[in-house]
Amino acid sequence: MKLSQNGWVVIAGLGPGNEALVTQEVRDAIGEATDIVGYIPYVKRIAPREGLTLHATDNRVEVDRATHALEMAAEGKRVVVVSSGDPGVFAMASAVFEALENNAESKPEWLDLEIRVLPGITAMLAAAAAIGAPLGHDFAAINLSDNLKPWSLIEKRLQLVGEAGLAMAFYNPRSKSRPHQFARALEILREACGADTLITFARDVTKPGQELLTVPLKDATPEMADMRTVVIVGNRDTRRVGNYVYTPRYAAEG
Repeated sequence: MKLSQNGWVVIAGLGPGNEALVTQEVRDAIGEATDIVGYIPYVKRIAPREGLTLHATDNRVEVDRATHALEMAAEGKRVVVVSSGDPGVFAMASAVFEALENNAESKPEWLDLEIRVLPGITAMLAAAAAIGAPLGHDFAAINLSDNLKPWSLIEKRLQLVGEAGLAMAFYNPRSKSRPHQFARALEILREACGADTLITFARDVTKPGQELLTVPLKDATPEMADMRTVVIVGNRDTRRVGNYVYTPRYAAEG
């Protein structure tokens, strides 16, 4: 990856947790950076060094964080905005471009900044790999947090995607502040997908404490998920083979 000698912004994915899964392209960008911007736990993954400033902030200030990154790049700094997983999947890439759009009239020079998005392995794909190939056919990724969209919309999407016969991967399934919502999600899924459809709970995927649990939807309980869990629901064709779960690459006409 060749970056200019002027200020720039790189939005980089650090992968699901295992340092071996961080791409060399991301490592190179971090090595060139003067500033790292991100959510506190992600910034902690970056080793301090001389000439590098770490800017760690709370998780609910994404656009402010992105604006700060653009401001520093406009001053000539080399800024890496870090996300876990892939920065384009429920993460910081969208926030940076939102900040860019919000300031396009007042800061038109920002539109000329070099901005690069470097992909990473998102937790959904790491979890799928750990259990086999549950996303082997059409699938949808849904964030179950209602911080940025109404819960009624989430319910509608669960229902429609389930009825369409797609496998699903869920981010942020259940938190202490909204423990009841995942119970409702399971009710919708049992109705739309069938009680025997397989659901997998992948907690701390790729980390030393990784836990994998696959059960039929009829046996799933809300307590099986938390904010460190990625949940994958198969379609009606998803099946077990030995210790693995996979979805065939074909589908019958529905």
